[in-house]
Amino acid sequence: MPSTVATPRPRGRQPASPMAPPRSFLWSRRIFLTLLTGFVLLPVYVMVSSSLKPLQDVSGKFRWLPSGLTIRPYIDIWSTVPLAHYFMNSLIVAGTATVCSVAIAVFAAYAVSRYSFRGKRVFTITVLSTQMFPGILFLLPLFLLYVNIGNATGVALFGSRGGLILTYLTFSLPFSIWMLIGYFDSVPRDLDEAALVDGCGPLGALFRVVVPAAVPGIVAVAVYAFMTAWGEVLFASVMTNDATRTLAVGLQGYSTLNDVYWNQIMAASLVVSVPVVAGFLLLQRYLVTGLTAGAVK
Repeated sequence: MPSTVATPRPRGRQPASPMAPPRSFLWSRRIFLTLLTGFVLLPVYVMVSSSLKPLQDVSGKFRWLPSGLTIRPYIDIWSTVPLAHYFMNSLIVAGTATVCSVAIAVFAAYAVSRYSFRGKRVFTITVLSTQMFPGILFLLPLFLLYVNIGNATGVALFGSRGGLILTYLTFSLPFSIWMLIGYFDSVPRDLDEAALVDGCGPLGALFRVVVPAAVPGIVAVAVYAFMTAWGEVLFASVMTNDATRTLAVGLQGYSTLNDVYWNQIMAASLVVSVPVVAGFLLLQRYLVTGLTAGAVK
């Protein structure tokens, strides 16, 4: 029986696969991504470095390398303006708007996705078409509406947290409903039918079958609604007063007639962004899945 002799592998660089991209494309992509990363991280570096500088260092000519570091701005931000009070207002308004938006969107999207009724197409088109109008278009009508309601009924919507929550619902609800409709459509109807056969009613099928299967889409809607309310400035600057002012507007308090506390503004901006960044990192997996499913449908 003839012996088999192993053929030695050729040394040196292996030939590139015919489907592999050219080396020029790979290097161009690396250079582009490096420049893009630097462009994104540059403002973050400016914020962090400025928040650790004394006021005299940030009031003059900007220096890339600080001469000295101090955490005093992170301590002074809580006494210069009532930042804790603004933080609580933003948390209440954004949290309540998120919960209401998700709850209403779940029921509305489930009804559109699973049932046929007169005016269904008109409803979906109307919900989607509301995203075409800029927010400033509704500022004056909502202002007059809240003032007239307060004068007629005594219900103080203008200058209250409740009025600001209703305002944010007008922006987050249409997109939330439209997005959840697409996600509920991706959930097989056989699951609903199996739940109905097992004795569940429509609400039981919704909460026991559809909602657990649509968790990524619901989380994406919740993150969108929270971020919309958390960083909104235009309506918060008009619809609030000193008692109900939110963080996005309260940051203006670091600018006075005599001076601008740039180091405290940067420190407060970083503190304000912590809840959004932390929530995004924790829910990133659900957010990407939910946005992808909603976009496909």
